Amino acid sequence: MTLSPFLTRLIALIRKENRQMLRDRSNLMVGFFLPVVLILLFGYGLSFDVKNAPIALVLEDNSSVAREVVSGIEGSRYLVPVRTESMKQAEALLRAGRVDAIVRVPVDFARSQMRGEAKVQLILNGVDSTTSTTLQAYINGAIGTVMLRRLDRGTDGAAGPGSVTLVQRTWFNEAGISTWYLVPGLVVLIMTLVGAFLTSMLIAREWERGTLEALFVTPVRPLELILAKLAPYLVVGLIDLAVCVLTARILFQVPIRGSLLAILVTSIAYLVVSLLMGLFISGVTRNQFAASQMALLTSFMPALMLSGFVFDLRNVPLAVWVASQIVPATHFMGVIKTLFLAGTNWPMVLQSCAIMFGYSLVLLMLTWRTIRKRLD
Repeated sequence: MTLSPFLTRLIALIRKENRQMLRDRSNLMVGFFLPVVLILLFGYGLSFDVKNAPIALVLEDNSSVAREVVSGIEGSRYLVPVRTESMKQAEALLRAGRVDAIVRVPVDFARSQMRGEAKVQLILNGVDSTTSTTLQAYINGAIGTVMLRRLDRGTDGAAGPGSVTLVQRTWFNEAGISTWYLVPGLVVLIMTLVGAFLTSMLIAREWERGTLEALFVTPVRPLELILAKLAPYLVVGLIDLAVCVLTARILFQVPIRGSLLAILVTSIAYLVVSLLMGLFISGVTRNQFAASQMALLTSFMPALMLSGFVFDLRNVPLAVWVASQIVPATHFMGVIKTLFLAGTNWPMVLQSCAIMFGYSLVLLMLTWRTIRKRLD
């Protein structure tokens, strides 16, 4: 059967496009690999539930009823109690981000409970407003369950669950405004976008235009070329950082409780990592389109989904948690939120900078190797 000229041309074009698609591995990766990764991450790995949240316990009253109230928290599968000797020690843990809340049972708890006026103090870390709200419900439910159990047993002096009042305070985000939690995280995403995505096309553009070959006969060294390509975009990144900080403070009224110097130092450290990651991708792919896709898959998407910006990393499976610790944005996300909302925690800042320095050295060596043979 003879096909019409239209169908003949159409079939020929479809065959040509199929061959071209099969040769373009970057397109196939986006078309097949990315959907699989997204469905597995969102369906299996990501969770907005709060599990294994560390809670500092300050037990100032050693009576049986006080210990029983604490046992309700210790028996919860969502909470991980951390015994502390004093309120000062518990506050230090909260400021360092090592616990998400403090539960304090005061000295006169047993006597107050006999009168139905017992109070338990709860201090929440408001850096993540969603987590703090969930923890409040968990702790309130754990204490209420204990008091109901005492009521069912007919324990002397046990009133109803309302006999214990939870006196709540929220630190670092007193109003519980979600914008205060989201805007510092957006700084991380913007630094990633400016760094990795823009620089991912620099060396690839040179290869495509043939201008890189002109450098082969010059005394230019690989390190000099890398630094020269980093410098302009480092300035662009710093300008974007200034815009982000000013916008957060002026438009969204996000408090900046930490040192501006610490914010600048940690941001520069992370920006250098993002820039080097983009240059490495550019040197490996040597194609602008493939480089932009690779940068999206290996830098921006992990920064969005695996850095703690959207959900609490403690609630994910072990394999996903290990993968998140490899992402540089994960280590920057925690420190930038702390600097904005909680204050300057120099051990955390120094740890973050040390990690970024290690990433920078590795990426610098890898980027250098992608162009070393051509320039030496």
